[in-house]
Amino acid sequence: MTALGLAVPAAAEEVDCKVGAYRLPDGGTVDIATSTAGALRWRNLDGTSGKLVQTGDIWVSSTGWTDRPDGVQVRFGDCASGRMQFGNRVATRIKLETRDTSFTSHGTRLVGRLVLPAGNKPVPIVVLLHGAEPDSARDTNALQRMLPAAGIGAFVYDKRGTGASGDKYTQVFSLLADDAAAALAEARRMAGPRGARFGFQGPSQGGWIAPLAATRTTVDFLIVSFGLAVSVADEDREAIAFQMGLKGYGPDVIAKAQEISAAVTRVFESVVAGGTVDGLDELDLVRARYRNEPWYKDVYGNYTHIVLGMTAEEIRAKAPAYAFGTPIHYDPMPTLRAVTVPQLWALGGQDIDAPAGETARRVTGLIDAGKPITLAVFPNAEHGMTEFEPAPDGRRISTRYTPGYFQLLIDYAKGGKLADAYGNAEITRPTAAN
Repeated sequence: MTALGLAVPAAAEEVDCKVGAYRLPDGGTVDIATSTAGALRWRNLDGTSGKLVQTGDIWVSSTGWTDRPDGVQVRFGDCASGRMQFGNRVATRIKLETRDTSFTSHGTRLVGRLVLPAGNKPVPIVVLLHGAEPDSARDTNALQRMLPAAGIGAFVYDKRGTGASGDKYTQVFSLLADDAAAALAEARRMAGPRGARFGFQGPSQGGWIAPLAATRTTVDFLIVSFGLAVSVADEDREAIAFQMGLKGYGPDVIAKAQEISAAVTRVFESVVAGGTVDGLDELDLVRARYRNEPWYKDVYGNYTHIVLGMTAEEIRAKAPAYAFGTPIHYDPMPTLRAVTVPQLWALGGQDIDAPAGETARRVTGLIDAGKPITLAVFPNAEHGMTEFEPAPDGRRISTRYTPGYFQLLIDYAKGGKLADAYGNAEITRPTAAN
């Protein structure tokens, strides 16, 4: 027996029943989600998070994505009880209305899920898009519960080629935007009178797709999380510049590293298109020119590192595995100028995968031009809006989500007046006329 007065199930097949949003005695919430290899992950709206590993009838937590114990221990009641002991507090599962569905886009069956707060009250509904990950969003996206626990509906779906959805994995933005519009239509149908207002949330790669989808359907708002207002090719160039700058290299070295990026881009563009692999001779020349430089080992970028260590023969052999149709030179600015609905852009100031600098400058320019956009740059946040600590080998290890990020998403989706501050985010708000 536990402090909950209930037996704790230990069978691995019962882990899924633990997944859910739970109400703490002080009114706060904590979300429990699946993690890797039978582990669980908890997330609090304040951004704290930890990995839970089972030891007997106790689940022991470690800080963020580290292996460092944080002192939190969790005990779950049986599946029917809907209760857990989180530290010294007993939390109760929040009742949510969950319905699975399937819908069709371009002849492909996509599988989704609508999650609503309990009751009959009309609520905002956010259609959750994806980044580049190949995983099932229905299995991995915790916002599908965190938003409904805060009074906001969420529609989550497996993008094509992932989870239970059909077709093959793709990064064709236009096709994925049509899929998002179809997901919105299904969310509207299912929600009926409970849908008060609808919006997209596009994280990472979804930051290109969500605005595109917003020009193809009727939507009330748009949220971009750690996305970009530059092309995929420019993302790689900017990532190399930011990463090399953090390592102390100056403009001359960065320019040479970006020369490597340009050569890789010509190869990668042909690889993702699925045709003949082009530009290998030029890449070999650039690599021969710089491979003995002391800084060469630090050239990484967003996709440059994928190609840089391969021989020409390896690139040809592995090319089919990367034929995702990614529009390397897609310019998002015409689409962003065409979007008329209010937008929130939440960026990480320490994002080494999708550096925020040029994107923030461009988004600020749109605000100055009268677009109803709110820009929030969280200065300590990495890609995914997590904060981090350095590992001995120089890697970043996430310790938590940056404070204020989750609450900002919730407040923006609800459509009311935003608070004066969200953590330490630097916020640029729309002009008075917008």
